[in-house]
Amino acid sequence: MKVIIIKQNEADQRLDKFLSKYMDKAPKSFFYKMLRKKNITLNKRKAEGSERLKAGDEIRLFLSKETIESFTTLRIYTNEKQNSRPGFSIIHEDSHILILNKPAGLLSQKAKPEDISLVEQMTGYLLESGQISQEELRSFRPGICSRLDRNTSGLVAAGKTLPGLQAMNELIREHRLCKFYRCIAAGSLKQQKRIEGWLKKNEKTNQAALFEKEEKGSLYICTEYLPLKTFQEGGRAYTYLEVQLITGRSHQIRAHLAGIGHPLIGDAKYGNPEVNRYFRAHFGLEHQLLHAFRLEFPALTGPLEQLSNQQYEAPLPSVFEKILEGT
Repeated sequence: MKVIIIKQNEADQRLDKFLSKYMDKAPKSFFYKMLRKKNITLNKRKAEGSERLKAGDEIRLFLSKETIESFTTLRIYTNEKQNSRPGFSIIHEDSHILILNKPAGLLSQKAKPEDISLVEQMTGYLLESGQISQEELRSFRPGICSRLDRNTSGLVAAGKTLPGLQAMNELIREHRLCKFYRCIAAGSLKQQKRIEGWLKKNEKTNQAALFEKEEKGSLYICTEYLPLKTFQEGGRAYTYLEVQLITGRSHQIRAHLAGIGHPLIGDAKYGNPEVNRYFRAHFGLEHQLLHAFRLEFPALTGPLEQLSNQQYEAPLPSVFEKILEGT
């Protein structure tokens, strides 16, 4: 027999949904059969599966260890492979939330089963620090609430607990979290400006096209930029910008600035190959120079109370500083 005591991260969900996470390879029909036969009980009573779980509830599985394991995908998180990849740093941590500084070159989430991403590295950190156990990972997984492209660095908000994840995702969905990026774009930009357009992404090529008017399958985008410095490098003009995402679409900043004739330096998809070769040769730049620099939080209560009216910044990567100092 296996006894499971429901914790905060597993509460406020249906019993059958919890069981589907705990034994993720088992068909739903198996759970309902076991519930009918009282081989699975809730608080020592027969259950139907639709019950809403609360912290402290007791689930009993009158099943053999072999049966439970046969219906479970084994997920063991270790830092053995993670240590060979670029790792994150922690900008803020509380009981519910992590704000991480992701380096360029690290995936936010894995694309293939063998990938090591920010999510795996964060999970490894929580395991090592004793904040979560392998057993708890069977039914709850910490996650990130905002994603950055592999070669974009900077701030990523993540949830350590279910209430933290839910509250942060709601904050982002309501567009109440202000996100500011730093980048260097080709050309001279002199004035603060808000630009609008329509973005349509080709999923096969993973590249977005910009339109002035709405096209079928396109999404409205709005981007605001503030020039911080204009300089010359290799006989060309460049501008150091702070960019605020008013809407948040995949590749928005990269495609939007390229669409108005000011692509980011180092951007292989939307940039100028000649410019990219120059910065690779002179500064060792291997990716687009785009950094999620600052997060600004509104007044908040509940799981996000410690973030209320706070601002968090991630230091510029060394290659970024090298290029700016060389001007």
